[in-house]
Amino acid sequence: MARKRPKGVLELGWACFESAAAKRTEHLPVNLIYPEDVVKRIHFQAGGGNNWRISALTTPRERPAPWKIVVVTGAPSWAEYWADTLAALPEHREMIVVDRPGFANSEPVEYVGDIRVQAEALMPLLHAPPGQQVLLVGQSYGAAIASLMAAARPKRLQGLVLLSGFFGDTGPTAKWLIDLGAKVLPFIPRDLRNAIMEVSGQRDQLDHLRQALSSLRVPIHLVHGEKDDFAPIETAERLIAETPVQAPIRFRRVPDANHFINDGPPEDLIEIIEECIPTELERMKLPGLAAWLQGLRMPWSKPMAVMPAPVLHAAE
Repeated sequence: MARKRPKGVLELGWACFESAAAKRTEHLPVNLIYPEDVVKRIHFQAGGGNNWRISALTTPRERPAPWKIVVVTGAPSWAEYWADTLAALPEHREMIVVDRPGFANSEPVEYVGDIRVQAEALMPLLHAPPGQQVLLVGQSYGAAIASLMAAARPKRLQGLVLLSGFFGDTGPTAKWLIDLGAKVLPFIPRDLRNAIMEVSGQRDQLDHLRQALSSLRVPIHLVHGEKDDFAPIETAERLIAETPVQAPIRFRRVPDANHFINDGPPEDLIEIIEECIPTELERMKLPGLAAWLQGLRMPWSKPMAVMPAPVLHAAE
């Protein structure tokens, strides 16, 4: 029987060493756990004129589902840690989770430090067939990249979810790991090395993130664990308070959750994501009625007076 995937940043870091030693790009190959008609690995050509082969995991469907959920993962970027969520997704939803440039099964081998370049490279993920709507999820370091992708305003993009978003400030666990990794950078596996370089260089790029968020006209959802010791929840709260936005924002605090919300039961994460899919009333631009109905549907929602955009602050 195949071993269980590790959880949390420390176990994930060790998995990088183990996989590098075995010359694997997956810690636990997905095809050993799920058949290809449940979770399938695919590859596509990077956008932005980059000659890179990008890898992703997806949920095969006989016909396009009404909604496609696109997930841009954090650092290190391994789509396989979303495999259980992919497998548990209902048939009327599709999901694709990417290995970002410089990680796991994706090219290039080298570190790609510019979040604008990464966003351009990943834009093909947002392509959708006629009639299909898209929800974009950016996890941890991927939150900033997803925000830039959303700012490109693809026609069928209906919402942006910033899941455990990393926005320049490190919590105690992340700081300790980054400081330690920086001292042995030439000797650690590629995925860890690239992750440390990404996180260390993000702060100087936050203006790109703020500009992207300010330009968005689709709903923005911040979902953050209250016990996140990697990317502090206070930084996410401050980002929203200090960034003028045009789109409605909902902020959901998840009690007792750490940075790796996708480590928990997949049904819980799917429920969180499902609540970020806009209702028909929201898509019809009837926000007042939609917000009232959403308050009935999600009792943890309550309004916040943050201007200029209407903001709903959510807590479980």
